[in-house]
Amino acid sequence: MKFSVLSIIGHTPHPLTGELLSPADRLAEVVETGVAAERLGFDAYAVGERHAGPFLSSSPTVVLGALASRTSRIRLLTGVTVVAILDPVRVAEDYATLDQLSRGRIELVVGKGAEAGHFSLFGLDEERQWDLQKEKYELLRRLWTEEGVDWEGEFRPPLKNVTTVPRPYDGLPRIWHGSATSLNSTELAARHGDPLFTANAIQPREAYAKLIAHYRERFEAYGHDPARAHVAAGSGGLLIADSSQQAVSRFKELYEAKVAQTFKPHLAGKAGYNTPFRTIEDAIENGPQLIGSPQQIIDKILGYHEVYRHDLQSVTVDGFGLAQGEQLETLQRFAEEIAPVIRREAPSTLWD
Repeated sequence: MKFSVLSIIGHTPHPLTGELLSPADRLAEVVETGVAAERLGFDAYAVGERHAGPFLSSSPTVVLGALASRTSRIRLLTGVTVVAILDPVRVAEDYATLDQLSRGRIELVVGKGAEAGHFSLFGLDEERQWDLQKEKYELLRRLWTEEGVDWEGEFRPPLKNVTTVPRPYDGLPRIWHGSATSLNSTELAARHGDPLFTANAIQPREAYAKLIAHYRERFEAYGHDPARAHVAAGSGGLLIADSSQQAVSRFKELYEAKVAQTFKPHLAGKAGYNTPFRTIEDAIENGPQLIGSPQQIIDKILGYHEVYRHDLQSVTVDGFGLAQGEQLETLQRFAEEIAPVIRREAPSTLWD
């Protein structure tokens, strides 16, 4: 298995102390964590994109550009590129530029976005979100694989003999499809033979297993080699302690305060927005959150792998308000105590 670190660059007061980093300090923290992730041997670092809510990730290309200049090996991903609200021409140009700057280390995870509000911000009809996603993704794909593109669609002016520049560094970058609640994303990924990145962050395991099973079934039905049906899975946050008991005593107040802080009452009952695992004990026992001793976390990831057969595991260390020193300590423990066991028990050919 391969491992990625994700930040959606949340910017909220600490759930217990109320402390809030300045935007400059928070962005610097994200870049430094990416540099540390490369040093510790992680395979990828991902930056989210949000245009509504308390986040500083509205310009992931800028953050990834900073990371490209500070790293040399680690793959740089998005999490997700909200292609449904963007101009595919601009996306093609921006990310091909990043691909050149990083010498082929860019991979996109595209999605329609999980934060309510960004469609209206860009003057788009949320009811058409999947139509927007499909059309814009398919245009992006053509812009990266063809030159002299002639195109006409519903959501942007026609194109005549367009070749976007720069071209990607070495052909079409890998494009994953982010999947959280809908079969639309799994269907689009399967149709084009693309890999799937399941959120695996809030809902019970069965909900994500259904999406992955649909993806694998449709991937093969479209005539693609099942061996190429790569899957990645997120997690609801990473907190490591020496034992389960220590994890509860050390992180219970922090975890449950963060759950309360991020609860969205206007979206209560809507899948994918509020975690049902509201106590730390429930999260450890039943949720996708990676909380507990190293062995507990190993067992949980391998348990998910039995169901998902995923190639890439994403972890997040900046979602609960840990200070940066604690974030880096957590990543180091994961890299030294957890990752080697899972790499051995669940090998993957992704990126080999």
